[in-house]
Amino acid sequence: DIAPPPEVPVELDLRGQTADEALPTVERYIDDAFRASVESVRLIHGKGTGALRRAVREFIAKHPLVSSYEEAPREYGGEGVTIVHVAL
Repeated sequence: DIAPPPEVPVELDLRGQTADEALPTVERYIDDAFRASVESVRLIHGKGTGALRRAVREFIAKHPLVSSYEEAPREYGGEGVTIVHVAL
């Protein structure tokens, strides 16, 4: 039997995590979003020093299941949030 696609929340909050902690979580989350046919998700990494944002964006830029990504509009978190478009 094939497992049903997981229930995937529309956003993942990574604030307070290091890149080493966050990237495996992002990997699983994008895989789950793909399996559940979720077209886009929000990664909340916060603003802080920008280290987590850079690490997350470098990672998803190379991810085969990501078709594109962008900074959220200012009213939805701006540079503290990355919107990821999943390649379905």
